[in-house]
Amino acid sequence: MSGTSKRLDSIDLLRGVVILLMALDHTRDFFGDLSVDPMDAAKTWPALFLTRWISHFCAPVFVFLAGTSAWLQAQRKTPAELSWFLVSRGLWLVFLELTWVRCLGWFFNFHYHFSVGQVIWAIGWSMVALGVAVRFQMPPRVAGILGVLVIFLHNLTDSWRAEQFGPLWWLWRILHDRKNMEIAPGYVFFPQYPLLPWMSILFAGYGFGMFYAMEDERRRRLTLWVGLVATGLFVAIRAWGGYGDPRPWVGGVYSFLNLSKYPPSLLFVLMTLGPALVVLSRLPDTVTGWWRHVVLFGRAPLFFYLIHLPLIHGAAVVYALLAYGSADWLTDAPGWGRVAKPGDYGFGLAGVYAVWVTVLGLTYPACVWFTRKKRESKAVLLRYL
Repeated sequence: MSGTSKRLDSIDLLRGVVILLMALDHTRDFFGDLSVDPMDAAKTWPALFLTRWISHFCAPVFVFLAGTSAWLQAQRKTPAELSWFLVSRGLWLVFLELTWVRCLGWFFNFHYHFSVGQVIWAIGWSMVALGVAVRFQMPPRVAGILGVLVIFLHNLTDSWRAEQFGPLWWLWRILHDRKNMEIAPGYVFFPQYPLLPWMSILFAGYGFGMFYAMEDERRRRLTLWVGLVATGLFVAIRAWGGYGDPRPWVGGVYSFLNLSKYPPSLLFVLMTLGPALVVLSRLPDTVTGWWRHVVLFGRAPLFFYLIHLPLIHGAAVVYALLAYGSADWLTDAPGWGRVAKPGDYGFGLAGVYAVWVTVLGLTYPACVWFTRKKRESKAVLLRYL
């Protein structure tokens, strides 16, 4: 079977690129001037818009490649082994989202009045769902087709609201209707990443993994065509304007590219995964030279995620304490917003990029160490990081 006996640098390289872009967006979250919405056509400018827009590729590509990686693992595991790994690792990711990521990453507090289900939460439950499907022997082809169908059709449910489902209101809110939900007295949960469309992206990635059973040139050619068709569909449907995203195109490039990420609309997925697949079709399976450093980030994605958020947030707190004598707005409970930040807080784009490069420089040695440790150790826990 072509390409399935070793780890593919092309997948890790693409994953590494989107992880670095994710870190840039998170740096902008903590150090940027947030008084201007980067996607607001009336206030933004090209550099700011692109800095935010390019980060939209991160979550869809990351979730899609998680599904593809699951297919590659299926070539080395029995269905029962793969199912157990996906379910257990998925639940582990959900736990990390609600503990480490929530407390030490985004909020810097342990006051559980408010929590958010973000990308790690979505990947975790998507892995659980795929693990169940694998356990019941759903073929990858069927999983992929199901994922694509949901991607194309879920916007038909945009008008549905959780209240329509009676006692199961909470389930639809988690799956698609993105609103705060009080799940216990004094505890509010916000499903920022509704699960249904993200699960469909991971399932589609799992089905896409079958391309790696093909001869290399054929796989690249089909990947290129799928990416081009997806990109073309995005342009055509967006220009038509009749379906695929709740935000209408009102003219101009900014509006054309400003699509719904929460939950990810059909057009958002086509806009991001289409070009990503085109790029993937051109990437070598064995990378040499400078790009090996980016591959390394792609081989330690969860580890990088778990350390980069506390580092960026902690650096922002230190900066705020030195510059303003207080950082209450960065450690507020239940989250940002209750304590007003100074009106002049935040760097321009040049400062944001400088902090971002510094963060990458500080985390790179840690990722080198972790990658080597994971390769040399047989500890089970390391397989879950």
